[in-house]
Amino acid sequence: MDPIAVPCHTSPMTLSENMRAALLIMVSMAAFTVNDALMKLAAPNLPFFQQIFMRGVLITIGLFVLASIWGHLRFKPDRKDRLLTFVRTLAEAIGTVFFLTALFSIPIANLTAILQALPLTVTLAAAVFLGEPIGWRRVAAIFIGFVGVAITIRPEAEGFSIYALYGVAAVIAVTFRDLAARKLSKAIPSSRVALAAAIGVTVMAGIGSWGQHETWIMPNMRETLLLLGAAACLMVGYICAVSGMRLGEIGFVAPFRYTSLIVALFLGLVFFDEWLDFWTMIGAAIVVATGLFTIYGERATASKPTIGLRVR
Repeated sequence: MDPIAVPCHTSPMTLSENMRAALLIMVSMAAFTVNDALMKLAAPNLPFFQQIFMRGVLITIGLFVLASIWGHLRFKPDRKDRLLTFVRTLAEAIGTVFFLTALFSIPIANLTAILQALPLTVTLAAAVFLGEPIGWRRVAAIFIGFVGVAITIRPEAEGFSIYALYGVAAVIAVTFRDLAARKLSKAIPSSRVALAAAIGVTVMAGIGSWGQHETWIMPNMRETLLLLGAAACLMVGYICAVSGMRLGEIGFVAPFRYTSLIVALFLGLVFFDEWLDFWTMIGAAIVVATGLFTIYGERATASKPTIGLRVR
């Protein structure tokens, strides 16, 4: 899945800090996408919720150890941060189910292309629900980007998969996750937020497995190694994403999130013999282009007063 979002910093940053942050974001995007590929490779023989649960247990243990070493477990969040963390965790769990359901059924590059709409949806949702300023040019770019998403999933095309809409549902869930993260105070350690999400997803997977009466299967050595690799990649992605978003300016580092599409194209071709068709490539290009325009618009808004509109 896509990275933990944190409150953005608009104070001036040095180029070196921004470049370090951009490198961290690129590493995180690559790690997240490799995690997706490993989960897809492990999927055929393992029940759906069992796979999520096993990976969740591994990530929870790893994050608990890290948070303990860093002394973050002693932090006592206030009531507002506890509520926002709960909302974020719930959105993370819902988004994980939709995302992995889609991932196991459609090409990884197609799903990643749909996820590139996140900068657009987060910007629009922040204007609607948080009252953040947004000018008409960015509103236009957002809706053009949604046209790109429609071209990518093509609901009337032959061979359309309903699982593409699961990818859209994952985007919506992650958007609300990121909105909750934007309102978190700067005092709460990122590891606490990540640990809460890991626990929430793991509990959700356990309940889902019990509710669907899944018959658990003992994974073989290959599947065990794939799940261990997925958990390790997801932890690296979490840590690098949080560090990158907090180190650099969001307007500078956010475009580097599109690294995931390049990695997904490579992994899809090498491991799954998948490639985007012409119209999906066109749709993805539109989404990325409008996303970049929106991100740079946010950067400009953060650097000077903006006379725009607030979508309510």
